[in-house]
Amino acid sequence: MVFELLRLKTTYRNIGRIRHILNVFIKHGFGQFVAQLNLYKFVPFRKRIKLITQPDKAHEPLAAERLRQAFTELGPSFIKLGQILSTRPDLIGEKYAGEFERLQDEVTPFPYVTVKEILERELKRPLDKIFASIEEVPVAAASIAQVHNAVLLDGTKVVIKVQRPHIKDIIENDTSIMRIMADLMVKYIPETDIFNPQGIVQEFSRMIKRELNFVEEGKNIDRFRRNFDKVPAVVIPMTYPEFCTECVVVMERIEGIRISDIAAIDRAGIDRRALAKTVVNAYFKMILEDGFFHADPHAGNLFALPDGKLGIVDFGMANWLLPETMEGIAAVLVCLVNKDFEGMVDHFMDLGIVPEELDLERVRQAFLADMLDFLIPLYDTTMAELKFSEYLDNVVNLAIKHKLKIPSAIIMIDKCMMIVQNTVSELDPKFNFINEATPYTTRLVKRRYGPKRMLEKLEKHFSDITDAVVTTPKRFGILLRRMVNNEFGVKITFTGLDRMIRDIDRSTNRLSFSIIVGSIIMSSSVLTLSGAGAKVLGIPVLGTIGFVVAFVLGVWLLISILRSGRM
Repeated sequence: MVFELLRLKTTYRNIGRIRHILNVFIKHGFGQFVAQLNLYKFVPFRKRIKLITQPDKAHEPLAAERLRQAFTELGPSFIKLGQILSTRPDLIGEKYAGEFERLQDEVTPFPYVTVKEILERELKRPLDKIFASIEEVPVAAASIAQVHNAVLLDGTKVVIKVQRPHIKDIIENDTSIMRIMADLMVKYIPETDIFNPQGIVQEFSRMIKRELNFVEEGKNIDRFRRNFDKVPAVVIPMTYPEFCTECVVVMERIEGIRISDIAAIDRAGIDRRALAKTVVNAYFKMILEDGFFHADPHAGNLFALPDGKLGIVDFGMANWLLPETMEGIAAVLVCLVNKDFEGMVDHFMDLGIVPEELDLERVRQAFLADMLDFLIPLYDTTMAELKFSEYLDNVVNLAIKHKLKIPSAIIMIDKCMMIVQNTVSELDPKFNFINEATPYTTRLVKRRYGPKRMLEKLEKHFSDITDAVVTTPKRFGILLRRMVNNEFGVKITFTGLDRMIRDIDRSTNRLSFSIIVGSIIMSSSVLTLSGAGAKVLGIPVLGTIGFVVAFVLGVWLLISILRSGRM
């Protein structure tokens, strides 16, 4: 009860925002979705007719594009949600994931006066005590923050990343609305449960909290600096912890050429082949050695420095990898090089999870059969022609097709490697991915089968077996006791049954009401034609009253149908 009251309070507080969200969805052709969520009460009465008359466009070819446009119009929270969903084609499908990849969060910058207020509040001192100068025009403005060039009092060039005012409140309110909508989707549209809307909102909430905490981003930067401390070809900016808070990050300025600007790189005389090698080695090191990778390698975050080094910026999106995941990716790479397709399938299935309702061996055989269609040509391919990221992407998509639950980190790696490959192909079209990956995969495979790793696995398995031996008799005893006490039962849940009963009940009531209205009209017609009863101006009173009552009840019935959003 307390939870429901709190939820009602949240809904009431956000009622204006809820109306705006629903109106945007209706505007972009998702009126039926709003009606299905039973949210018609938040829609103005004049638009409820549109909910009924608007055809369902959720399954049209352009539905993904229209949903992307709706997310863009709804602002930062929904843009970030779409960007996160773009990494989960296993949940929403390739069409929607591909469309959401186009979401951009370039927005109008907020005024420098506000920037100054935030900086002085967060840093707790006048700006002229910290900075010699700050450029008032930002070099970049996104949905969560904007970036300004500045110079410290000692002459050091830095950048200041400042969080947008009230962005935490905006995202918190939108997240609470998303949770309510996710619950309603599961309740009123049970078939959406397969997409796990509640889990998606939970993952969004977790990731956006990390991205909003600039202290966490500062720690990410410092961790990457330590990991690349002995790699002189890669430059990670240094942070200034005394000037970093949850809403502000001050870091060393990286000045270079965007990695996508090939003409400028050539004019600067930078060796493109060496730069391509640096990019690939940096990401293989992150993924196959450190287990901590920069998850947003688009061209705006990678720079070619004048001395040919690689500069990496923007560490809000970073992911950890488990040792088992790193080993699995290395094993897939080795299988690809050795053209061991059965082994590749086995390792990829180990990385994912086969749902209990699926036959493991049948899934494996179907997965392998589909893989052979695009992997058989590899038999005639040289090492230099292998495009690892493209084949990894194909394998990931096949795993999704066969309903394997792939960890989000694997899908993010897939997206990262596709972006990296496109970047490297521009720098050096003849670049050989596999040759660069070989040293990392060799070390990982040796580590996987090394004595220390094998001992760790034996200890883990022995611990699991010991726990099972100890707990199984107790659990079996509990089961027997419940069976003896008639406490053992089987619960069967019919998905969507409550909704069906509710719809039938509503339809029955309307049908009964319609029959009553029809009966009144027929009775009034008989009374009018027979001329029975008192008359006023030659018109039978009872018949007229009957028609008026029937008209009022009919209008009432029509209004109730319109209010419900269903015909």
